[in-house]
Amino acid sequence: MRERSESASKTGKDLPIGGKPGPSATSAWIRALQATAPIAKAPDRTFPVLMDDLAERFGGAPALLSGNGNLNYRAAAELSNRYARWALGQGFVKGDCVGLLLPNCSEYMPIWLGLSGIGCIVALINTNLERASLAHCIDAARSKAIIASLDHLAALKDAGPYLQRRPHIWAHGAGAPEVPDVSAAVAGLPGKPLDSAQRRDVTINDPALYIYTSGTTGLPKAAKVSHHRIMSWTHWFSGLMAITPEDRLYNCLPMYHSIGGVAAPGAILAGGGSVLIREKFSARSFWEDVAVNECTIFQYIGELCRYLAGSPPSVYEKRHRLRLCCGNGLSAPVWQEFQQRFNIANILEFYAATEGTFSLYNVDGVPGSIGRVPSFLPQNSQIKLVKHDVDTGAIMRGRDGFGIPCEPDEAGEAIGRISESAAARFEGYTTEADTEKKVLRDVFQKGDGWFRTGDLMLKDKKGFYYFVDRIGDTFRWKGENVSTSEVRDCLAGLRGVLDVTVYGVAVPGSEGRAGMAVLVTDEAFDIEGVGPYLQSRLPSYARPLFLRLTDKIEVTSTFKHKKADLVRDGFDPRLIADRLYLRDPETQAYVALDAARFGRISDGSIRL
Repeated sequence: MRERSESASKTGKDLPIGGKPGPSATSAWIRALQATAPIAKAPDRTFPVLMDDLAERFGGAPALLSGNGNLNYRAAAELSNRYARWALGQGFVKGDCVGLLLPNCSEYMPIWLGLSGIGCIVALINTNLERASLAHCIDAARSKAIIASLDHLAALKDAGPYLQRRPHIWAHGAGAPEVPDVSAAVAGLPGKPLDSAQRRDVTINDPALYIYTSGTTGLPKAAKVSHHRIMSWTHWFSGLMAITPEDRLYNCLPMYHSIGGVAAPGAILAGGGSVLIREKFSARSFWEDVAVNECTIFQYIGELCRYLAGSPPSVYEKRHRLRLCCGNGLSAPVWQEFQQRFNIANILEFYAATEGTFSLYNVDGVPGSIGRVPSFLPQNSQIKLVKHDVDTGAIMRGRDGFGIPCEPDEAGEAIGRISESAAARFEGYTTEADTEKKVLRDVFQKGDGWFRTGDLMLKDKKGFYYFVDRIGDTFRWKGENVSTSEVRDCLAGLRGVLDVTVYGVAVPGSEGRAGMAVLVTDEAFDIEGVGPYLQSRLPSYARPLFLRLTDKIEVTSTFKHKKADLVRDGFDPRLIADRLYLRDPETQAYVALDAARFGRISDGSIRL
C-alpha cells in the first residue's frame, strides 16, 4: 500500500475543496462551471455516448470494481453496448421502461447506460421492497420488463398478485430455469459502439431514468431523470471534486438512488478515476477496506460518519489516502469529530434532491452548513426560504396573498424556482397528480411556480444555509416549533448514547405533540444525568417528555430511522417492552414510566 499522499494532509488554499475559505473555493466553482458549460451545446452527447469516448481514452484502466467482478473502461463500455443491442433485439422502442432490481455491483451502471442509450427509460428499483410496495413501484413506472438478480426473483413472485400489469422477467445470472438469463443473452452480442441510427435519436432532453423518492409520506413516487440531468450531475461533481485518473471512490450507497448509482460513480468515470463498489456499509471493516484499496474519496451520508465516529479504534483509520469525503447529512458535532479523529483533509457537504430545481454546495468547509450560492452564479435567485406553518403544512402568506420570505437566521421551507431553463426545470413524476403536489404557485408574483423541497432551512447573515428538519418531523409543543434534528444532535452528545431518534407523540388532553426520543445506549449511559444535561442545552419545550431505551433502531436502506412504528407505539408501557421514562414536570428528572403513571397522564392527573 502506498503512503498517504502529501496533498491529502495539507490544509488551506492548496486544497481543491474545503479547508479554509479562499481561492480554493472559487477555483472549485470555476471547475464545475467549465465542466458543465458544453452540455447544452451538444444535445446528442449523452452519458452512454460519453462512455464510448472514455473507453477510447482510458481503455484498460480500472473503472468499476466490486466483489462480483471488475470492469475496466473498455469492458464497461462494451457491456453497455451489448445491453443496448439486447434491448433492440427484444423490440423495445423509445420510451419503454425496463426495471432494474439488482444489488450494488460492477454491472449495474453499464446496464442502465446501455438501455437508456437506445431510448429506454430504466427504473432503478429499491431492492428492499416487497409485495404491494414493490408492485406499486413497478406499476408506477409502467415497466414492460424487469431485470432482477436471482436473489430477488422470489420477491417479484410475491409481488405478482398486487401488480396491475405483469412485466416480462429476466434473471441476471444463471440458476433459475424458469426465467431466462439476460447475462447469457447479451454475452455473444457485439460490444462495439452503436451508430447514430441504433441510438434512435436520443438527446439530453429525453428521459433516461426513473428514480424513486423515499416514500416517507406515502408510497414512493417515480421521479423523471433526463439525460441532461445525468450529464449535469456527473460533470458538476467531477469538476467540483477535481477528479483525476488517480482517484478511487469508495461507494457503499445504494445504486438505486441518484447519488450512489448515478452522480457519484458517474462523476468519477467522467474524470477517468475508478469506483470501488460495496453492497453494504460495515463500520468494522470500513477503514481497512478503504486503506487496502487505496481509495481517495468516500461518498458518505451523515449516518455513516456518525457510525464510524462511534466505532472502536482501527489500526487503519489514519493510514488511508482519502483526500476528500463528499456527501450530505453531516451535522456539525459529528463533522468535527469525524474530521479530527480520522485525519480527513476535506469535506464537501452538499444539498440536492433527485427531482429538485436547485442544489447547494459547501466548498468552504464550514462545519454543519449545507452550502451557499456565490454571487456570481445565476442560481442565486432560484432559492428562497418562506415562512412555514407547522400545523397546516402550508407556507405562510401575507395579506397580499404572497409568500412571506424568512429573515436571516429564521427557519422556513426551502423552495426552488421552476423555469424552462435546463438548470431549473422540474421534470416531475410519472403521474400528473404527484407532480402538482410539489408545485407552489403565485408565491411572490402571479404566475410563478416553485418546487417544494419539504425541508426546513435557515440562512445566516453570511449566506450559508443550514438544514433544520424535514417538514413533518418538526412538531409543535407549548406553542413552539421543535426541530427533531436539533434535539437529536443534543442527545447524541450524551455519554453512552450510541444511536438516537426523535419524534412527536400525541398526549391526551394536550395540543400539539410532545417530544419523545428513542435511545440505544451502552453501560456508560446514566439516566440520572440526562435531565441536568438537557436543562443546560435545550429550552423546556424542546426537551423530550418521554424516553425509550432499546437495543436497536430500525433504519431504511439509506440509514434513515423508521419512525412510523415508533410514533404509532406512543408511550404506552402496556404495549412497549422497552424501558420507558417520563420527564417529571416538577423535578425535570427522568423517572420510570409504568402503567400507573401512564394512567395518570391519560386521565389528566399528571399535567404535562
